[in-house]
Amino acid sequence: MTISRFRRTASTALALIAALAPAAGLAQAQTATRFLEKPVDMDPSSATAYRPFEAFAPLTLPQPVNQYRSGNGLPGPAYWQNRADYELHARLDTSKPDTPTLSGDVVIRYTNNSPDALDRLWLQLDQNIYRKDARAAVASGGRPRPGATDGFVIRTVTVDTGDGKGGDGKGGDGKAVSLPFHVDDTRMWVDLPRPLAAKGGKLALRIDYGYTIPGTWGGRTAHTPTRNGEIYEIAQWYPRMAVYDDLRGWDTLPYLGAEFYLEYGDFDYTVTVPSTMLVAGSGELVNGAEVLTPTQLKRLDHARASDATVMIRTPEEVTDPRSRPRDTGEMTWHFRMKNTRDVVFAASAAFVWDAARVNLPEGRHALAMSVYPVEGVGPERWDRSTEYLKASIEHFSSRWFPYPWPVAVNLGGHGAGMEYPGMVFDGYKDQGKGLYWITAHEIGHTWFPMIVGSNERRDAWMDEGTNTFIDIYAQDAFNHGEYAPKRDGEYAPGGGNPVDEILPLLTDAAAPNIINAPDGMTEKYRHPVSYFKPALGLVLLREQVLGPQRFDDALRRYIRAWAYKHPSPSDFFRAMESGAGEDLSWFWRGWYFNNWAVDFAIRKVEYADGGPGKGALVTLAALDRLVLPATLQVEYDDGSQRSVRVPVETWRGQAEATIRLDGGPAIRRVTIDPAHALPDTNRGNDVWSAPTP
Repeated sequence: MTISRFRRTASTALALIAALAPAAGLAQAQTATRFLEKPVDMDPSSATAYRPFEAFAPLTLPQPVNQYRSGNGLPGPAYWQNRADYELHARLDTSKPDTPTLSGDVVIRYTNNSPDALDRLWLQLDQNIYRKDARAAVASGGRPRPGATDGFVIRTVTVDTGDGKGGDGKGGDGKAVSLPFHVDDTRMWVDLPRPLAAKGGKLALRIDYGYTIPGTWGGRTAHTPTRNGEIYEIAQWYPRMAVYDDLRGWDTLPYLGAEFYLEYGDFDYTVTVPSTMLVAGSGELVNGAEVLTPTQLKRLDHARASDATVMIRTPEEVTDPRSRPRDTGEMTWHFRMKNTRDVVFAASAAFVWDAARVNLPEGRHALAMSVYPVEGVGPERWDRSTEYLKASIEHFSSRWFPYPWPVAVNLGGHGAGMEYPGMVFDGYKDQGKGLYWITAHEIGHTWFPMIVGSNERRDAWMDEGTNTFIDIYAQDAFNHGEYAPKRDGEYAPGGGNPVDEILPLLTDAAAPNIINAPDGMTEKYRHPVSYFKPALGLVLLREQVLGPQRFDDALRRYIRAWAYKHPSPSDFFRAMESGAGEDLSWFWRGWYFNNWAVDFAIRKVEYADGGPGKGALVTLAALDRLVLPATLQVEYDDGSQRSVRVPVETWRGQAEATIRLDGGPAIRRVTIDPAHALPDTNRGNDVWSAPTP
């Protein structure tokens, strides 16, 4: 779930984990070679809860391997996915400022690529979450959403009853038949006159609808007052096809607040608004000459070639009628976006507008833009929004997968923080590090789940956790680390190690597991479990288990294979194992499927034959149910140090292990995990110090 302002404040510390670094000296880790005999005095710690055969037992993943999903975690030879192309026309009516409305019609050209004939279609009606009788109101304690409305008003539903093969290229032969429709909470279904053929059957579904735009709840669809006019943030604004997939057929979970699972397709949409307004939308504006002034068109051309931010409409021009082609009547804005799962837009007379070029791999370019009211203007405020947006897209594109669309927009509006393809909704009051952070996080959702189309409604961690993870490295990279590392001192007083912030979750017996459904998590656990813990898990995999090269190669391979497709959790787990060449079942079990904790301890240190020259033996214990690779640091009286790698295989058949060290100077101190890179729940037993003579 995307972060609200309330959650963002409380969650920043949990998500900010970039200070985690590879354990010192792993590359120079040495393998010990000699048995030792005589102990140096140390009192053993308590009994262990670790069970080797439980930790390393075979793991059966929930989604099976078959012809659709391969054992290597990639799409199988018979993988299929349905498609929904949209033609949308909407009109924004602001004549009643307290209850503005949107009316529209949508034509959905739906292609059934599944092996099943479909006698029914399901659609999502997310605006119905604002109804007083919505299931979400009951799930949230009987309270309707602020700004309650009647939700979608569906006027008519018709279907083109062609032969299902789409001979005209549009899914039918022009025979429109009215269909009865059935609404249940945030879902609607229609029964077809005859089944839609499998493996390529097409139809065209047309829906006329409207709704009242709610107030400023959540930033997902809202109207927000500013000095120079309302800002209309319009999302989830049309009936959207539910996904029919190989995992469960129609996925019809009601919308309770967890986010989205949608089909991909091409969008062609128009938005009619008062002429005084500017409109920013997902995709590319195709009729700029009709809705912009010659000056604005010229400035846009300049921005497409500029790495510096170019003003398209200055703060001074917001109240100047000459900044619009005309200031009476209405104008229709026309946008297109290809290969996406959704589109959104924002409209206001109050917008300041700026833009800059985004440099993408292989010499490609896109345009980063920001729109915001004059209240957001300032050198450390929205003046830098496009800089932040551009830098984030360039980083994610070069590191993981190229940004796929021609335009990206950051909107300064209500400010809940919400992502959509090609456009993100942030807050015009955001500034400084907070504005950078929310901009990078929300546009980071382009990769997860806008490109890699996981099911957010069931598996929030697949997009929120992975996106939080890639944010870490983007923040390190931005402007030579201007806002790095990704952490919050308020929650780590005195510069404390942020990895310690996961420890309360790992020791909480009531905490849910990562793979639990997001709608079932209370607010206490929503962010720690869906954002922070899976992000920290990927940091551990990258920095402690696999190493950056193997991890990065595996994650890039996963992104490429599942771009614009629908991976399951099991696909992710298998893809990372196959791509990195490592059996990680022990990690998935302990970190994702269970809430197990780590507690390593040094039991004792011994010298051989009474002196250090013959070598030393360090006895380690795993006291809790999860184990991880670790570093053992040995410090000698002469000031020298040695780092010894303790691989996870150390614990395959034992809860206590002996590490053998070559002879050398007298040992002054031995520490397990000296960099505090692991979430060890008891640091007190991590260090052994030689007795004072």
